[in-house]
Amino acid sequence: MHPNGTAEFIYALSGNDWLYAIFLVTAVVVLGNGVHFLVFRLLRKEQAAAKRRNLGLRRYIALPARAVFLAIGLLIILPAIPKIPQEIRAEIQQVMESLLVLLLGWLAVGAVYVFQAFTLGNFDTSVPDNLRARRVHTQMQFIRRILIFIVLLLDGGALLWSLHNEVLWKYGTGLLASAGLASLVLAVAAKSTASNLLAGLQIALSEPIRIDDVVVIQGEWGRIEEITTTYVVVKIWDLRRLVVPLSYFIEQPFQNWTRTTGDIMGTAFLYVDYSVPVEPLRAVLRNVVSQSPLWDGRVCGLQVTNLTERSMELRCLVSSRGSAENFDLRCLVREKMVEYLQANYPSALPTLRVEMRSLAGEAAQLGKIAALDDQPVS
Repeated sequence: MHPNGTAEFIYALSGNDWLYAIFLVTAVVVLGNGVHFLVFRLLRKEQAAAKRRNLGLRRYIALPARAVFLAIGLLIILPAIPKIPQEIRAEIQQVMESLLVLLLGWLAVGAVYVFQAFTLGNFDTSVPDNLRARRVHTQMQFIRRILIFIVLLLDGGALLWSLHNEVLWKYGTGLLASAGLASLVLAVAAKSTASNLLAGLQIALSEPIRIDDVVVIQGEWGRIEEITTTYVVVKIWDLRRLVVPLSYFIEQPFQNWTRTTGDIMGTAFLYVDYSVPVEPLRAVLRNVVSQSPLWDGRVCGLQVTNLTERSMELRCLVSSRGSAENFDLRCLVREKMVEYLQANYPSALPTLRVEMRSLAGEAAQLGKIAALDDQPVS
């Protein structure tokens, strides 16, 4: 740069007008952060006074709100900054307006997450009777995704409208009008994806599955861990994850053990000899389950369900508040009933005895018998 140009540039920076501009920007930054601090401090106090659980205000909307405050402040002081050519001022204002639209969209998405946390605050899935809570959690996942999609669509249209260009204005106006046609084209081009999306909407309305439901799919027992817009994640009992398309739950049969309630009944089978009396075993079963916290006190019964040529089949039927408790209770019943049979009727348990003989020993024995047969009778 020419020395004279450098001197002029330094002189321009050191002018009072630029000092005034720096003062305005600094004031906006300080004021914006101050307003942000006060607003969120009041929100945290109100949340603590109402004894509500964390709504995610700091996580979801604190940062975008701060950025929105600063962007609005810069737009307000922009006309007051001196010595900016009109063309450059218009370009700066255009960039700031577009940035503000994007920041408002970011803030709206965070507000959707806060709305979800606020709605789910009174629905705890960890309580025993959590049917309504699981229903609301499942529906809110789909509502959140739909709201975010609408926010992004509106924000994209507003961004195009904010640009000072008639062609882009037309694109922004046509963005919402063409959304339906674009969805139809995408549905035809991606049939499987569209079917999963429609299945997700159907699942949200008809509720064949919910978050934390206990299901059996293709012989695998697990809990519904996550429901996305295209697939479902099932947490298997051994901590594996089974990923199933949403359309599977509409088109294929499966078992839902917590469709209306978590209560469930389970069986434990015993195979004993005909000589074992049944009535004492009923008393033992009642005593075993009554001493266990896994039993819910509803169902406890023992019946002879089958007879074979070798044994008698006894079915122990017990109930629990959930499938996990019922599995542990059935294991306990098997252990205690077998212990009782071993102590009181050891000979009545099914026994299979196999006797192994040496072939060489049998040949020697047969030789001795033949020798005795060949001896003359005196």
